Amino acid sequence: MGLKLSNFVIAALLLLVSSNIANAQIVLFDVTENGTILPQSDITDALLKAWNNACASTIPSKVVVPKGIFKLSGATLEGPCNAPIEFDLQGILQAPPEDGNFTGGDTWVAFEYVDLLTISGGGIFDGQGKPTWGKDCANDEYCGDLPINIRFNYVTNSIIQEITSLDSKQFHINVLGCQNVTFQHVKIIAAENSPHTDGIHIGRSTDIKVLDSNIQTGDDCISLGDGSKQITIAKVTCGPGHGISIGSLGKYLNEEAVKGVDVKSCTLKNTQNGVRIKTWPDSQEGKASDLHFEDIIMENVGNPVMIDQEYCPWNQCVSQLPSRVQISGVRFKNIRGTSSTALAVKLVCSGGLPCQDVEMTDIDLKYSGDEGQITSECKNVKPTVSGIQNPPACVTTAS
Repeated sequence: MGLKLSNFVIAALLLLVSSNIANAQIVLFDVTENGTILPQSDITDALLKAWNNACASTIPSKVVVPKGIFKLSGATLEGPCNAPIEFDLQGILQAPPEDGNFTGGDTWVAFEYVDLLTISGGGIFDGQGKPTWGKDCANDEYCGDLPINIRFNYVTNSIIQEITSLDSKQFHINVLGCQNVTFQHVKIIAAENSPHTDGIHIGRSTDIKVLDSNIQTGDDCISLGDGSKQITIAKVTCGPGHGISIGSLGKYLNEEAVKGVDVKSCTLKNTQNGVRIKTWPDSQEGKASDLHFEDIIMENVGNPVMIDQEYCPWNQCVSQLPSRVQISGVRFKNIRGTSSTALAVKLVCSGGLPCQDVEMTDIDLKYSGDEGQITSECKNVKPTVSGIQNPPACVTTAS
């Protein structure tokens, strides 16, 4: 009898606790201070105040930006916070124009050292980048001093969904030192001629997912830097842009290995490149392994399948010296559609460290051009091929 009563009491207590959690109130912090700050106002101070108060809350909190257009000179929203926190962007945050004063140098909005963060609401981060594209530096150089729309630095166990990044002056989203973060139903929009506007750049982060998202930009839709591990990219539509890229790798000393990348069920439309791995020649040492690209649709895509270990933009390297980044465990499987370049499959590996364990399965591409036939090229790699091979499997050459 005592045992039955004990179980009943425990069950009742669990039910009570669950009920209290379900009915727990989320504390709301409205950046307009309940409508006293009107649209078109600068909400920088109000946003920082709302965030700091929400972050200090010991119960779950939500920072709300209601519908309307609001100016934001820049904000670094820092943790750690005392409880889960949500950033509910319903309206439009607008960055300073070309001649505006940014408060964060190369950063417009940053979330740092936050655990259990949710960003949602269907709103827009508008970087107002159009006037700066190609003006502050030449198109063939990297504009490192322009603001990135949104940075995530050391964010963990979080989800970013139902938001749009528009017309960033530089990268749209930069992910650094993060773990277990999911991006889903995210839109990224910039013109095809917008330089250095990578959609999502990931570096030194683990267990990052980009799902069910649409990226239209002037550079890589998604790019992975060193230290990217356990990365999943699925059901992403990319284009225009430069494609989905691992790298470039090997430019800097002490780069961390890239390992465990799955790119699957994605569609690329009218992009300069498809799926590619790129490393610098004459590089620092590095490794990239377990890189899988599967079920990819190409629609009028240049260089649909590419490994490029002679990547040397702007002639900033000694191209005659081989890359020292070891690439291994690469799978290209079920990649189909149309190529805008006759050379559709290009596997150019390092003469010093040839690619290891590369597989090509069911590659079915057609050339959309008027002249020439679809071809492939291999250098310093002996891929294992199976299934359909269109273009025909390439002949290996050595440097």
